[in-house]
Amino acid sequence: MASEEIEALIGRVAMRDQKAFAALYKKTSPKLYAVCLRILGNRTDAEEILQEVYVKIWQRAERFSASEGPAIPWLTTIARNQSIDAIRARKPVADEIDTAYDLADTEPGPEEQAIVKGEGRRIDRCMEELEADRARAVRSAYVDGLSYQELAEQYAVPLNTMRTWLRRSLIRLRECMDR
Repeated sequence: MASEEIEALIGRVAMRDQKAFAALYKKTSPKLYAVCLRILGNRTDAEEILQEVYVKIWQRAERFSASEGPAIPWLTTIARNQSIDAIRARKPVADEIDTAYDLADTEPGPEEQAIVKGEGRRIDRCMEELEADRARAVRSAYVDGLSYQELAEQYAVPLNTMRTWLRRSLIRLRECMDR
């Protein structure tokens, strides 16, 4: 998905071009849905919020300026903010201080934190065993949320090659973690 193409579609959406809006939705909805889903953790809520995201994109398209930055981060920010707003809207605020005081501390204790840090170091060591481009691809896919297609374009390899890279890299990581 070329950034220039997305920027051009947003420009046409700003002029209320419905076909451009449909094309923009088709090209960007999988990524924006993934952002909503990651934050909300519920498919139904993510689908609902995604609709609201595209309403905002339709309303705010004229505010987008390519000179201020690429299109995808702008779109992702709208999806992220809309998802966070939805979470805030559904969480009740404690009316009394006693109610808030009785809430359990959900933060992990020192022992749990040490375990998590140790696991993180193990994962980092295992990632170092992968070839550098494979490790970057795994991080981009599973931390940054890039799709197979986006990674294939980024690394200039066929789509199936990228799928194979990721599958084999995950197998090697699992084997390393099991040692």
